[in-house]
Amino acid sequence: MRPLPTPFSDIALLLVRLLVGVVLVAHGLQKLSNGVGGVASGFAGMGIPLPTVSALFAIAVEIGGGVLLLAGAATTVAGLVVAVEMVGAYLFAHPGLNPFVDSGGWELVGVIAAGGLALAAAGPGRFSVDALVAGRGRTPARHAVGVSSGE
Repeated sequence: MRPLPTPFSDIALLLVRLLVGVVLVAHGLQKLSNGVGGVASGFAGMGIPLPTVSALFAIAVEIGGGVLLLAGAATTVAGLVVAVEMVGAYLFAHPGLNPFVDSGGWELVGVIAAGGLALAAAGPGRFSVDALVAGRGRTPARHAVGVSSGE
């Protein structure tokens, strides 16, 4: 089978970016509202190494990476960094076979990691800053003008 054609694939990538980005920003802001010290204390209790540095990293990745994914900017790098952070979250905060998040399981971090990897692999789609910068977000009229002017 073939993947969805454009614009459907671009809309699907936009929806994945928006969903993963909103979830990341929400969790990053939640951590920020608890304060770096509060997050670091919780991380220390889970045995996460360098808890203050890890707390700052988690907050930065979740807010910064989430915003980048929302915009579709630096999507490959943002998706990979988010996936790496979620692997760390699995290893230190949600280990084991239990998938259910309500009992400490890994389902949320697994889905976020998969979303980050999928976006890193597929790219952000046409409705993104990355596409605009690369010139793929042009409208047909702008593209026609660009072609006729020797672009």
